[in-house]
Amino acid sequence: MSDWKKDRIASAVRGENPTVLVKMKSGFAVIGDPQFMPGYCILIAYPKVNSLNDLSVKQRADFLIDMSLIGDTITEVCSPIRINYDILGNSDAFLHAHIFPRYEWEDEDRKKYPVWLYPKENWSIEKYQFTEEKHGEMKKQLSEKLQELMDKSH
Repeated sequence: MSDWKKDRIASAVRGENPTVLVKMKSGFAVIGDPQFMPGYCILIAYPKVNSLNDLSVKQRADFLIDMSLIGDTITEVCSPIRINYDILGNSDAFLHAHIFPRYEWEDEDRKKYPVWLYPKENWSIEKYQFTEEKHGEMKKQLSEKLQELMDKSH
């Protein structure tokens, strides 16, 4: 495992996390490690908290708005048919939100269900893992569009 993955938040703060798209009001927008759903992103809360309920009402609003701006960005850059938002915290016990694009090209029997029900190997198989070579242009487009939407919203 890369050193930056051991503490994704600290590595983002240090500028060493290569998946960071932008720093947002509520945390860091990052491109997901697996890209079997092109454009999959995560919002990692910063400062680190355990759950949405640990935030003030204003901080919650900031987090949820930031999450939706990431969804808007993925929609504009990747043209999915919808966006799924997921806040779990079961495996990684810190607040983060998964923002999944869903696509017309998905099998009909997959479209109705959460992305988590895709084969487990999709999360780790090498061909889907984020690399600058394979996904750098999409990451750049996501970063630029997200920054543009953030600038417009303030």
